[in-house]
Amino acid sequence: MKIATTALIFLSILIVASASYAADFPISISAVVLSDNNCTFRTNTASLNFGNLDPANPLDRTVSTSIQFRCGGRDPWATYNISDNDGLHSTGPDAPRMQNTADATEYLPYHIDLDPNTGTIRRSTRRNPIWGALTITGTVRGLDYQDVRMGNYRDTVRITIEP
Repeated sequence: MKIATTALIFLSILIVASASYAADFPISISAVVLSDNNCTFRTNTASLNFGNLDPANPLDRTVSTSIQFRCGGRDPWATYNISDNDGLHSTGPDAPRMQNTADATEYLPYHIDLDPNTGTIRRSTRRNPIWGALTITGTVRGLDYQDVRMGNYRDTVRITIEP
């Protein structure tokens, strides 16, 4: 008889213990519906050529180029964001630099601006193509090239547009 009582007490403790750990908690439920809009550039190449930079007369040099883009899809308007990856030799965010083609240890910093980098544009269709323009502006400061090694400097930057 003592065995049955012990088992009954043990079972009661388990039920009470599991009831004391019961709790309710909220679960956050969410979803993101992706846009079926899409944006593309009219061309997949562009260049910024700073030309000959004279360290004896170190002036800031600014050059620019423009490329066209359009956005299509279901919505009558598309919101887009344009960004760059800061190039192959960047030292961090917004710190691109060109590498000397003869001496891989030499670099020339520069700055790049995208205008606009965000906006809204009407949907483009085959019958009604609507093109936006992106201006890419690059600047090399005279102070940055007055003491660098002579030679050719290059970099490649990837520009991305997302609806």
